[in-house]
Amino acid sequence: MEKLDGLKMKILSKIRGLYTIIEFVVTVLIVIVLMYIFPKSTHPIRRVWALLQTYLMGFNIKQTGTASSEAKLLVMNHQSLIDIVALERIYPKNLCWIAKKEIKDIPLFGHIVNAPKMIDIDRKDKRSIIKMLKLSKERTEEGRVIAMFPEGTRGSGETLLPFQSGAKILAEKLDFIVQPAIIVGARYIFDSKNLDAHSGDVHIIYLDPINPKDDENWYKNLEKNMQERLEIELANHPRYR
Repeated sequence: MEKLDGLKMKILSKIRGLYTIIEFVVTVLIVIVLMYIFPKSTHPIRRVWALLQTYLMGFNIKQTGTASSEAKLLVMNHQSLIDIVALERIYPKNLCWIAKKEIKDIPLFGHIVNAPKMIDIDRKDKRSIIKMLKLSKERTEEGRVIAMFPEGTRGSGETLLPFQSGAKILAEKLDFIVQPAIIVGARYIFDSKNLDAHSGDVHIIYLDPINPKDDENWYKNLEKNMQERLEIELANHPRYR
């Protein structure tokens, strides 16, 4: 009986995952069109879309801590597309995401980078660092906050992947105050690699902001502190006990 129930749950999660990816693609394409039509309203459009996703996907967002008003760079762990949805929903300022060039190159869908003036980088091209610095400076001068996944790609959600150097360069070259955040439970809500989806909670924990000038080893300590806090949050999360 338990095996049968388990099989049913797996089938339902696959069906839900298929529905989620179709719904996500359709709504993103609609959002892209709206952002091109109303270029001065890209932020509220994304926020409404993110709120809609919480209902369509059936998940809640729980927040611990507060977003710093001084931070110019937000860094967080990456495990799912839901990471972006959740931050777009609750973060008070207009985020400018650092995205891989591969996302921009996706037909039609890649306009999710262009329409709201996000920043794409080619990790194989060293000139992308210069582009990232230039555009990040421009975006923050417009009042936006740069959002970045220092791991560079999605992980399992249970541990951090080694941090890439991009966030460190960005913060030190532009004198950015950095705020780390931990995201827990997003991969369970939607795992695009395995096409599984469930209802539940996504936890976002804002940590204290950091001034890189105060500690020459700030980036290494940032990674260490985020890993330690992730382990604590996982130990207290019902999905990982």
